[in-house]
Amino acid sequence: MHGTTIVAVHRYGVSALAGDGQVSLGDTIVKRGAVKVRTLADGAVLAGFAGAVSDAFTLLDKFEGHLAASRNNLLKAAVETVKEWRTDRMLRNLEAMLVVADASQILSLSGHGDVIAPDAAVAPDAAIASDATVAPDATVAAVAPDATVAAVGSGGAYAQAAALALLRATDLPAEAIARRALAIAGEIDVFTSGSGTVLTVGGGTRRNGVDDQAGGDATEREAGDGAEGEA
Repeated sequence: MHGTTIVAVHRYGVSALAGDGQVSLGDTIVKRGAVKVRTLADGAVLAGFAGAVSDAFTLLDKFEGHLAASRNNLLKAAVETVKEWRTDRMLRNLEAMLVVADASQILSLSGHGDVIAPDAAVAPDAAIASDATVAPDATVAAVAPDATVAAVGSGGAYAQAAALALLRATDLPAEAIARRALAIAGEIDVFTSGSGTVLTVGGGTRRNGVDDQAGGDATEREAGDGAEGEA
């Protein structure tokens, strides 16, 4: 379902959103440098999509309108978007999923009427205690209470698992975790190349970037590839 990978990571007051650049047509790769994540509200909000590009752009336009009406209240805009998506006769047939984020939270939106805020990424104490591979004196990375992960697309489950493991075992920032999680998903999912665009918001700065394989500048790539997406 939705042959691509979008993964979002929140940690230390920074949200990072990574989108794979591969576009597939059936079993054929037709593009590797598409941009499936973008900034909204003058960079205060990030959004990524998996699914048909025309459907996703329609939903992004709706979300952006609700975002402006709610004065950048991410949760309210997400709920209003999903309500319209679910009840409108035309919109309910759109096939896409969205992940949106600001500096404090991540949300996943679906056409089934769902607005999902992911659970905290803190590992269960029992799971750590029962892990025979962890030495008694081993140091487990502290996970911030607000650390969260969300992912959608065909490689979403792999990226989410990788990001959760990195959150629990390392002190890497959100951007680095999102980048590595996307690369790991690309090693497993045939519809994910593992390279793409990474956007961040929060921490007093707003940065755009792409991984080494994709190359280029994210802001320029968004302008050049703005009409591209997963078919």
